[in-house]
Amino acid sequence: MKLRNKIFIGVAAVFVLGFSALAVTVSYDSPCPPAPPLAAGAVPIRAITQRCYGVPDGLRLETIARPEPKEGQVLVKVRASSVNPAEWYGVSGQPRVIRLSSGIGTPKRTRVGYDMAGIVEAVGPNATAFKPGDEVFGGAGGAFAEYALAREKAIVAKPPNISFEEAAGIPIAAITALQGLRDQGHIAAGKKVLINGSSGGVGTYAVQIAKSFGAEVTGVCSARNAEMVRSLGADHVIDYTKENFTEGKERYDLILDNVGSQDFSDMSNVMTPDGIIVVVGGSKKEPFLGPISRVVSSKVAGGFIDQQIKFYIADVNAADLEWLAGLVRDGKMKTVIDRRYPLEETGAALVYLGEGHARGKVVITVD
Repeated sequence: MKLRNKIFIGVAAVFVLGFSALAVTVSYDSPCPPAPPLAAGAVPIRAITQRCYGVPDGLRLETIARPEPKEGQVLVKVRASSVNPAEWYGVSGQPRVIRLSSGIGTPKRTRVGYDMAGIVEAVGPNATAFKPGDEVFGGAGGAFAEYALAREKAIVAKPPNISFEEAAGIPIAAITALQGLRDQGHIAAGKKVLINGSSGGVGTYAVQIAKSFGAEVTGVCSARNAEMVRSLGADHVIDYTKENFTEGKERYDLILDNVGSQDFSDMSNVMTPDGIIVVVGGSKKEPFLGPISRVVSSKVAGGFIDQQIKFYIADVNAADLEWLAGLVRDGKMKTVIDRRYPLEETGAALVYLGEGHARGKVVITVD
């Protein structure tokens, strides 16, 4: 055997062994540890915690100490929150590769949730934009709780014409839609936009946001959701159970892909030469990489098609939240709520979301 073949075989063997060791490491699940006792003098609140991986088994409703706002922070009495795929991935520990950052065996962070709407309870030093009693919405770490801390730069005033539940659905999903369409897809009036997965959390907002820019919108969803998507402003609706949009005659300037159900080469066939495919989501079925495999395949496919393929991570910020709040105040955007769950049933909410058939947003109510 030639030396170079021996070297190649040796390198391949090391790679396989290393990958196998990594797969075993990130697959390890530690037992759930008990909750620590509440410190003397602490103000008790109810919160959903995650001390081990698993949906819903990794979640508990516990009594913890109410947090206190620090520099630039705001303490919010949470009235409602909403669930997102990000929480499903984090709580389930799937795909397993995310455990390299979230924690091997057990999660590093025990608080869960981000989207929320509520009432300002207290403000920390140098937090001057809000005062106690203000109604706000935005992002707060550990939002599945009675109280949560938010950065002042991640919340804005709640529009008076919507409920706390409706406001709580907006942050991650609507900002993902906005930044995908505007910043990545360069949407403009008159452009033809297709939203693959138009009936989910991101999709329902994306239809409305695209219409606010003056685009011609085609939504792809199942027949049971078609009328709902039309009511949000879609000009055309394709039932994916009966028709494959990649085999149609229409040509699109922008595809916002929320579900990853089609090959990039097939989507390129129904796009204008300078069209843009914006990747938002992918499959949860692949246990090791999950939707990350969609990102990898997008990088590979980008070298073989003429159109651009873009992937991004949404950034929740006050400027975009305020822009979205303006749409709400003007009656140009609303939250579609599929189901509501009380705080103690957050696990059931994540199970439902993980099934992949939610219409709009799944909301957590906090009494």
